[in-house]
Amino acid sequence: MANAQAVVPTVGKSAFSELPPIFAQLSEAKARKGLTFDQIAKAIGKDEVWVAAAFYGQAKMSPEEIASIAKVLEIDEGAIHATVGAHWFPNRSLGTAIPSDPVVYRLYEGVMVYGQPIKAVIHEKFGDGIMSMIDCRVTIDRKPDPKGDRVLLTFDGKFLPYITW
Repeated sequence: MANAQAVVPTVGKSAFSELPPIFAQLSEAKARKGLTFDQIAKAIGKDEVWVAAAFYGQAKMSPEEIASIAKVLEIDEGAIHATVGAHWFPNRSLGTAIPSDPVVYRLYEGVMVYGQPIKAVIHEKFGDGIMSMIDCRVTIDRKPDPKGDRVLLTFDGKFLPYITW
């Protein structure tokens, strides 16, 4: 896939089964319009990973973001507000089971294999603390390589030192 393409989610029932049906409707509208997350993001002034997170119930949409997404996808804004408006908050979790989707599993595997070394290097460079996933930007880029294109995944998170009291 040399160029960006709109992708119809290939998630089984499990990805949306715990979520309100509006999330499946958002993905269906995205596919029907042939849009990519990046195209939607540019149309509403957000980042593509944040838009994807919103589509999977992993990010909280403001009333303005709901209105913008509804306009771009040409779906009922009121239905989105009624389901995931001000009263709704995301459950930002994959659950307790080991992920079975190959892409998500490889990310999980990366943390299992490199988690302790990453933690050790963060402590050496920054001290006793963590990288915030609340104040974090995630970017995904394609890096051409003669042996096959590579995925460049960046977590740009704020360092949060542990405090003593």
